[in-house]
Amino acid sequence: MEALDLRGLVPAPVTPFARDGDVDHVAIQRLGSWLGSFKDVKGLVVLGHAGEGTFLTPDEQTAVIESFVKSVDGKIPVIAGITLEGTKVAAMEAKRAIKAGAEAGLVYPSHGWLRFGYQKGAPQDRYRAIYQESGLPLILFQYPDATKATYNLETQLDIAALPGVFAMKNGVRNMRRWDTEIPVVRRERPNLQILTCHDEYLLHTMFDVDGALVGYGGLTPEPLIELIAAGKAKDYPKARAIHDRLLAVTRTVYHRGSHMEGTVALKHGLVARGILEHATVRSPLLPLEPGAEAEIVNALRSAGLLPDAGSRETRAA
Repeated sequence: MEALDLRGLVPAPVTPFARDGDVDHVAIQRLGSWLGSFKDVKGLVVLGHAGEGTFLTPDEQTAVIESFVKSVDGKIPVIAGITLEGTKVAAMEAKRAIKAGAEAGLVYPSHGWLRFGYQKGAPQDRYRAIYQESGLPLILFQYPDATKATYNLETQLDIAALPGVFAMKNGVRNMRRWDTEIPVVRRERPNLQILTCHDEYLLHTMFDVDGALVGYGGLTPEPLIELIAAGKAKDYPKARAIHDRLLAVTRTVYHRGSHMEGTVALKHGLVARGILEHATVRSPLLPLEPGAEAEIVNALRSAGLLPDAGSRETRAA
């Protein structure tokens, strides 16, 4: 079977909730159909960090996949986060994702590895078993260097060589490792699609990749599509200009006390852009501090993603 082509922008959208905390499937239709309307959006990854996937029940997770599949109407594939800790239950999760319409899975490390690390060979076994049990094509997820769930180069190469693994989402967030490891992965695994997920380090990583798999893409697809194109063209001045235009948005969304706060900020941004009606999240996420919403709106406006405050469009609204 031919691998999915994710060489472009792959947003990881938020999961909209109603004000009472239930999943808002009407809002999913708006969000998914909007993202699916961009020519260079190559797929959607749902139920990830930005999607609050681990905050949902199994039934809700299935329904969210089904809703996003419906929203894109066959234009692009929907990819599901595979997040459960044990390999057996993760394989069962992958089977449920297939049944719901997912065409691939983004495999998270077993959560205990984040703090305690993993036994040599355990990540390879996790990917091998999930694919053998489910048949779901898989994306290798390289976690930040600050965690103990980050994979060394040998482990990355081993996983990338396994049947069913066709792409890597790399968020190592250590540019020394990025600059030394990515060329080796490129050389040794030339068919592996490499996607950056460095929402806050996109400029540095954009010249070495096939695309970007980022939560940021669920809020600002237009400039990120331009940034990917500039990176592939090795046009640093253009890429730098796009990066600088977006920097205020990047700061208000991702330069916060916790990277998870970015999910809340993304929802506020989508309210400002008219896609969501409110920014409801689930615990343990909390609302942002007073004034944050106005900062996000101003940043989006400065990036040209909202009309000027005094424009005719704004007054008409």
